[in-house]
Amino acid sequence: MTALPFALNHMAAPGLPLDAFFALAKSLGTSAVEIRNDLSGNAILDGTRPEEVKALAENHGLTIISINALQRFNEWNDAREAEARDLIAYAHDCGARALVLVPVNDGSGQKDGERQANLRSALKALKPLLDAAGIIGLVEPLGFEICSLRSKTEAAEAIREIGGETFRLVHDTFHHHLAGEDAFFPKLTGLVHISGVSDEAVAVSEMRDPHRILVDAADRLDNAGQIRRLRAEGYSGPFSFEPFAPSVHALSDPAKAILDSMDYLQSRS
Repeated sequence: MTALPFALNHMAAPGLPLDAFFALAKSLGTSAVEIRNDLSGNAILDGTRPEEVKALAENHGLTIISINALQRFNEWNDAREAEARDLIAYAHDCGARALVLVPVNDGSGQKDGERQANLRSALKALKPLLDAAGIIGLVEPLGFEICSLRSKTEAAEAIREIGGETFRLVHDTFHHHLAGEDAFFPKLTGLVHISGVSDEAVAVSEMRDPHRILVDAADRLDNAGQIRRLRAEGYSGPFSFEPFAPSVHALSDPAKAILDSMDYLQSRS
């Protein structure tokens, strides 16, 4: 059985400072991490210089696979461009390979025609910025009903049209389930985010980030099946743990819980 190439998103242990988070990832046998720009009191928001982040990752023998994320990327304007330039420069200087691109998720920009046009406009504007820095743009559709980009099919069409070498998809197992879309794009996928939901009381339409735990045997999202299909159809990239549940963030020993989830998924891959 081929070992799954796991990675760790800082959301798996957001209370840890970056050095401790990197040490956790290394202790789990992973070599890839995702850092975030939405953790207060932590790098990147605390002003940590990208060169310091790069040195820490190198000291632990880790690859930074992404910065997560440029929010509302498909609402392109002067403010978004400035934010994108800053994040792309940070990604380049800290050695990150990619920048995750998250769409507007407030109920706006959903109209047919409008959302596709907004997506293409943003990708066209981002492409030269990403290309100049050698950074990949990872487009992450969200399954929430209020999201302006729910469909991986729509995202894949735009990526192929505008920049197949510049952009890749994020397949998020949680959002894939919520979107109700069966389409998989393993060869266009650059990253997979994994998290589970085991709460039997919550309807799929009501699932939110706080429900997202480490994947276990009670998982309702079929993470194991999604992973098997992605690999069988040609995806060979990382599977990055991204749990948002406060119960996970409060764990005194996140390493054991993450290892248990790794073992569960590995046994079913």
